[in-house]
Amino acid sequence: MTQQDLSKRLSYKFVDKNLLTQALTHRSYASQNNERLEYLGDGALNFIIANQLYQRFPSLAEGDLSRLRAQLVKEATISEIAFSLDIGDALKLGEGELKSAGWRRPSILADALEAIIGAVYLDGGFFAAEALVLELYIEKLSTIDPKIIDKDPKSLLQEMLQGKKIAVPEYAVVHTSGEAHAQIFIVECFIQKLDIRTVGEGTSRRIAEQQAAQLALLALEKIRFGKSQIA
Repeated sequence: MTQQDLSKRLSYKFVDKNLLTQALTHRSYASQNNERLEYLGDGALNFIIANQLYQRFPSLAEGDLSRLRAQLVKEATISEIAFSLDIGDALKLGEGELKSAGWRRPSILADALEAIIGAVYLDGGFFAAEALVLELYIEKLSTIDPKIIDKDPKSLLQEMLQGKKIAVPEYAVVHTSGEAHAQIFIVECFIQKLDIRTVGEGTSRRIAEQQAAQLALLALEKIRFGKSQIA
């Protein structure tokens, strides 16, 4: 996917196209990368979402507002939106990240989307960034329920599959490396009916399973976004 295609998906035309290029450049690719833009976009996103929640839920206490904001701006949520936009296809990644499929890693996708928000802020100002965020979050903001407690990716994946009457996924450790006190676990998540396989990595089996589950959620979102049938 070209940057022009991505701009169309974002419904935003950059005056300075170099800002979008920088927003899509991972640190593994060049020293002029998206880290500073990600920092700026993170701040803008947090404020925009906080303001929306403040306006939408006038009776909610500060603690509940903070909880809802955390749910909307966490890595899993941001990467899900980035995945639906196919941002991974436009990323500039170094050789190592390309070999390890960095274009689908939640942390890289989330950072890239935050960098894009930061780039739009610099290019068009706060209201342009706000319009972008509200468009990206239109469904999530309209359906968020203050009564629902935030859940981890494994729980969300299991509930989603059970709701579609699909068997829960199977998790298996496919590789471990490192010393006993600093092991790295690689875990596969397999959804047999949908033939979805994802792989997570972490310093514990639990962390690796959660990452694999998050990638499976993104794969399910891809199916939904492509208008395919999940069940």
